[in-house]
Amino acid sequence: MGEESPKPASTPTGAVFLSYASQDAEAAKRICEALRAAGIEVWFDQSELRGGDAWDRSIHEQIHRCRLFIPVISAQTEAREEGYFRREWALAADRTRDMAYKRAFLIPVVIDNTPERGASVPDKFHELQWTRLPAGETPSAFVERVQRLLSPEASTTTRAGAASGAVRALGARARASGWSRRVLPVAAVVVVLGAVVYLTIERLRISKPAASSPTLASAAPTAFAPPPHSVAVLPFVNLSADKEQEYFSDGLSEELLNSLARISELQVAARTSSFYFRGKDVDLNTIAHKLNVASVLEGSVRRSGHTIRITAQLNNAVTGYHLWSETYDRDLKDVLKLQTEIATAVANALKITLLGDLAAKIELGGTRNPAAFDSYVRALKLHYEAVRAKEEQAAINGFTQALGLDPDYALAYAGRSLALSTLVLYYSTPAPTIPASLNRALIDARKTIALAPGIAEGHLALASAYESSLEFTRAGEEYERALAMAPGNARVLRDYGNFAVMMGKSDTGLTMLRRAAGADPLNWVSHLLLGGGLQTLRQYHEAIGAFSDALALASDASDAHTALGVAQYLLGDPQTALSSCEKVDEKFDNQRLCMAIAYRKLGRHADAEAALSKLKAYWGDSGPTLYAAVYAQWGDTTKALDWLDTAVRLRIPGLEGLKTDPLLDPLRNEPRFQAIERELKFPSS
Repeated sequence: MGEESPKPASTPTGAVFLSYASQDAEAAKRICEALRAAGIEVWFDQSELRGGDAWDRSIHEQIHRCRLFIPVISAQTEAREEGYFRREWALAADRTRDMAYKRAFLIPVVIDNTPERGASVPDKFHELQWTRLPAGETPSAFVERVQRLLSPEASTTTRAGAASGAVRALGARARASGWSRRVLPVAAVVVVLGAVVYLTIERLRISKPAASSPTLASAAPTAFAPPPHSVAVLPFVNLSADKEQEYFSDGLSEELLNSLARISELQVAARTSSFYFRGKDVDLNTIAHKLNVASVLEGSVRRSGHTIRITAQLNNAVTGYHLWSETYDRDLKDVLKLQTEIATAVANALKITLLGDLAAKIELGGTRNPAAFDSYVRALKLHYEAVRAKEEQAAINGFTQALGLDPDYALAYAGRSLALSTLVLYYSTPAPTIPASLNRALIDARKTIALAPGIAEGHLALASAYESSLEFTRAGEEYERALAMAPGNARVLRDYGNFAVMMGKSDTGLTMLRRAAGADPLNWVSHLLLGGGLQTLRQYHEAIGAFSDALALASDASDAHTALGVAQYLLGDPQTALSSCEKVDEKFDNQRLCMAIAYRKLGRHADAEAALSKLKAYWGDSGPTLYAAVYAQWGDTTKALDWLDTAVRLRIPGLEGLKTDPLLDPLRNEPRFQAIERELKFPSS
């Protein structure tokens, strides 16, 4: 936007294009100066020497070349329907039209109180997280964010991590599922907040280690050299006449993925990262690079009644060669045998020497009853996509139906156990009903282990049920068993890492959370949980980086916005925290704790009380740990401790975070708090 003075060469020429209305020049200048002081190249015009062809050539070139485009939005830009900045915004929006990485290119900045909803900006700007920099005052956190996005690793991994419709849907589910009692407050605010979302994403996914991939903001780029025996399974395309059969094609894809994961010599990419590419026009080579796998399995499913046709093909992502393909026509009752056939063919194509009875490994815990299998995969889809308690209950009913058809279906017991724990943990549930639900979850998990002791699903379900029942020592033992069976699985690493951090085993937990983020790099929840672990360890700046990685993958994920807000609050910036929390639609209860504490810190007591009232209205008698965190931050020690006493008396899930949650720090020297901690019998760290 004009004549430039020489700048440091630490970032590429034309790295940032700053676009603004002339009336906002002073605020834009402050932003520009803060970025340039950090060695960032900024294209910033103060000359206003515009004119026809000269402007057109210069601006087109700069917007085409820049790495980040920052539009400065204000009441001034809202009031003006025309202006050079409008043309610049249109060019930038056009540039994103065919870009999978617009979240790494556009950073809308608001310098006043202009509301996000209804702002007259290009639609593309509304798809992104907005940043508020009042009057252009630019904090170091914003500069650091820009530096991360301009770093070489971000330019590759963030673009690869463009949020697809599937990932945006995950964000919507996350918002609707609300704050987990495990996360907020007693699980380090976000540790289980992320787990809330996590349980809605990969409930039953157990695999061998996924090929290692860098996280968005931490790992240096490396040459593409994936492990030779590594594979990603893409969701098979539903070619059935009934488009509602997608639940079946998804379920079968996941079962094939699980089958391959049971081959110890094979590394399988995590489900969420593999399914991330659903519906996207992305070539297999690109997918393989993003997941760091040597081969990709894809295919289609056509179902008619109890007859299925599956076409599968395996491609070498390094050479581009086609390795194997086959078409299978089978009766649905032979689906377990079919899984074994395909897994064997893939292993042979990859020249893996199979040890032991592969069929016994793959078919363990499954069913040969076609109706039971159909009910199971239908329940899985409901479980993954549930946003309300009634939908989670529908998943429980589906697993129950599958078990009615096959009482020895171990995986269905594991599914129902995890769904029962989810219903209690992440939805408002009357406190008197919690013990019965958790007892059912424990029974189902133990039944899974009795029927199929060699699969990790049962031990993971039992660990979750023990953790929710506040049996921490037993939960740790079951997590250890699940980890021994699936030592590199992202789901096990996330759950156990989250639990370990809450138990005070910070080194172990953080290592697992980092490995999980590397194993499942396109799953925003991996980065959310890593941020939660860092926040529990009071590493707030690092936590904000991880939450930013999560938002780069799912910009509308309410849990990530709220987690970011809590981290900003803990850093002593309640105004920025409030801005982050307000990005979440108020109908989602997960913003209310964040807003209650931020409002209070800002002296807006009436607003703080209103936010707490809404929090209580949603959670009722099942949310005392949340209320304790609010009162602890408000400085009302007596009410905070009273609510913790209530939580202990009712055995409310969520108390597992009491030992480490930063929001409870004001209570730690109180004798009543110390007595509660002793009563909960945390294992020694």
